[in-house]
Amino acid sequence: MKVNFYDNIDDVLLKFAVIISKHNGKWVFCKHKERDTYEVPGGHREENETILETAKRELNEETGAVDFSIVPVCVYSVTGKNKVNESGAETYGMLFFADIKIFENELHSEIEKVLITDTLVDNWTYPLIQPKLIEEAKRRGLI
Repeated sequence: MKVNFYDNIDDVLLKFAVIISKHNGKWVFCKHKERDTYEVPGGHREENETILETAKRELNEETGAVDFSIVPVCVYSVTGKNKVNESGAETYGMLFFADIKIFENELHSEIEKVLITDTLVDNWTYPLIQPKLIEEAKRRGLI
């Protein structure tokens, strides 16, 4: 599994948005109903959606965030077979950072629960990808 970072890329290549999130200075992670692991919010871009709209929608769907600020961090790519890429070809996404101020009271998605914690999780859904995204955001001074 190889993860690369870019400052920019042709928008049509961006298929995913991943949103590193904090609330009151604490990390925000999601637990999917069908998994025992944690991940940062994110998901696939839908037709006729900007990548920023994807990020905002996924953040709301997966965490219940209704009041937040969000900024792009960088473009990332993943090469290698994984749960969302059976071909292993290089796929591109946009990494964002969000500061969540207010959550809805109830989740309305495939996410079972939202974990708000002072420390990073150990049991990642995508252990070869998501820790690298967080390190890149730290390296760029955004978190």
